[in-house]
Amino acid sequence: MSLGTPQKVFSGIQEVLFLVLMLVTVFALLYVNIDLMYKIGIGAMVFTIMFLMMMATQILNQQKDERKAAAGSA
Repeated sequence: MSLGTPQKVFSGIQEVLFLVLMLVTVFALLYVNIDLMYKIGIGAMVFTIMFLMMMATQILNQQKDERKAAAGSA
């Protein structure tokens, strides 16, 4: 689960949703006139969502690979 390997983590729709979330966040943080505390909260929440998306996808891919390995050796 190294972050340095050039491995595709997301499927097509997940990648699109991830990019849209990043774009909406950048727009909300830079161009919308809201209080600084709201911007910090939005940034922290979006970072947490992105981190959890990446971790969940990697864990599911690992489990899928383990199931394939177990089915192949049996």
